[in-house]
Amino acid sequence: MILLLILVGGAYSYFQYKQGLSQASDGKFEDDKKNEEQFKGDLPENGKINVLLLGSDSRGEAHSRTDSILIGQYDQKSHQPKLVSIMRDTYVDVPGHGKQKINSAYAFGGPELLRKTIEQNFGVDINYYAVVDFQGFSKIADTIAPKGVKVNVPQNLIDDMKLDLEPGYQNLHGKDLLSYVRFRHDAQSDFGRVARQQEVLSKLKTEATRIKNVFKLPKIVGLLDPYIETNVDSKSKLIVGKDFITGQAHNVKTLRIPLDNSFQNERHNVGDVLSIDLEKNKAALQEFLSAK
Repeated sequence: MILLLILVGGAYSYFQYKQGLSQASDGKFEDDKKNEEQFKGDLPENGKINVLLLGSDSRGEAHSRTDSILIGQYDQKSHQPKLVSIMRDTYVDVPGHGKQKINSAYAFGGPELLRKTIEQNFGVDINYYAVVDFQGFSKIADTIAPKGVKVNVPQNLIDDMKLDLEPGYQNLHGKDLLSYVRFRHDAQSDFGRVARQQEVLSKLKTEATRIKNVFKLPKIVGLLDPYIETNVDSKSKLIVGKDFITGQAHNVKTLRIPLDNSFQNERHNVGDVLSIDLEKNKAALQEFLSAK
């Protein structure tokens, strides 16, 4: 009986995985292994896994600038997930390229140069990376939250993105949800976009813990594969995935760099930038990631 259950479960998982993969057949990362070979992050220590999370909307370039730069951390001992958003216009030293906006590091040298840039400026070690195709985000979100994600939609987002929605609280799906997390043409600009990204990622984490998603896990993995380029090893995926799906992971703690009152808006030869108090932000980031 146990053997039969294992066989049936394995066949179901394989079928679900293939079903997810078939729905994601247009993902652009299906055969891309170059960055995985170049990334030189150290192995995790003390049970804490740091992953560089990048949102990509490339239109054929080897490396476009990435509009979303986050550090995701998961502590395997305390089961605490953390999410740090780094503003794309943060003005830093990029190794070999001088002072630049931090998102240009990805354009110059992919995830590895961005890892070096974060380490040099903020003293934070990044173990792994994951580049997410924005178009794949829509399919992944719909699989995790088929009833949508409830958010407060402002009128100016509807006007700017030409969405067929009413302002106020709505359950957004797919492309509309993607528009919500990418919108920045309001008074808050990129700061508002970062807040919306953290809001939606936290809500998707909550949705992933619902019991029905345990059975969807193989399908979700199949959907993820072509849309995410990553070097996260299988063991780490299983540990983190199990904790999130079974509800062991706590609520997500978030931080934004730069901190309030720690930067100035300036204009340099690379355009409009956020000139930051580096030491203040470096200390805050290290304290946030090292705390339990």
